[in-house]
Amino acid sequence: MNEHYLPLTAHLEELRKRLIISGTAWLVAFFICYFFAEKIFHFVAVPVRSALPRGSSLVFIHATEPFFTYLKIAAFTAVLLALPVILWQGWRFVSPGLYAGEKRFTIPFVISGCICFSVGTYFGFVHVFPVIFTFLVTYGTGIGEIKAMLSMGAYLSLCARLLVAFGLVFEMPIMVFFLSRMGLVDAPWLAARRKYAIVLAFVFGAVLTPPDLFSQAAIAIPFVILYEISIWVVRIFGKNR
Repeated sequence: MNEHYLPLTAHLEELRKRLIISGTAWLVAFFICYFFAEKIFHFVAVPVRSALPRGSSLVFIHATEPFFTYLKIAAFTAVLLALPVILWQGWRFVSPGLYAGEKRFTIPFVISGCICFSVGTYFGFVHVFPVIFTFLVTYGTGIGEIKAMLSMGAYLSLCARLLVAFGLVFEMPIMVFFLSRMGLVDAPWLAARRKYAIVLAFVFGAVLTPPDLFSQAAIAIPFVILYEISIWVVRIFGKNR
């Protein structure tokens, strides 16, 4: 670990530098994404459009809703594109406080973090979204003469929240692996807190998903499975606390 301790102002200056680089990467990605915002939204809306009854489509309630919806989807997509830079800058900020042996995980951390987040969003979008929105739309339109007229802005907000949730859940094995390499957690410690992880999984699902049991379980079950995988990852690759 670095023997030369820096004052607080130096740490704040370093943090400012990393935030500026991350923000610049996001801003460049935002302008690129905004140019394709309409096409991106058309792609993202595929699960809900396939779940809507024949003749129904997404609508906008306020005159400004399409404009702000395209802004939001450009901003969200820009975060995904800039994620490698953001993770790299975050690691560069904390790396001076790590041992030399731990710094060699820089590139694996960035690559694996991006891959796991992408796998999580892909899993949610391709395998879970169609089932969730088919269930919700079918349940709603099955009540009397109610017709589905979903707002594009509301759909995007729910979609973004779910994608982030799936992405973060799939980051768990990677985060736990690096925490174990730093000696902060180990397999017995994680196994002893399994029951708390299960409760946390369903709380996490309840907060980030629509208020139906299937949507909550769609987040909670992968959370629990990946927690068990994390225990085995730490047991094989980790070190003692």
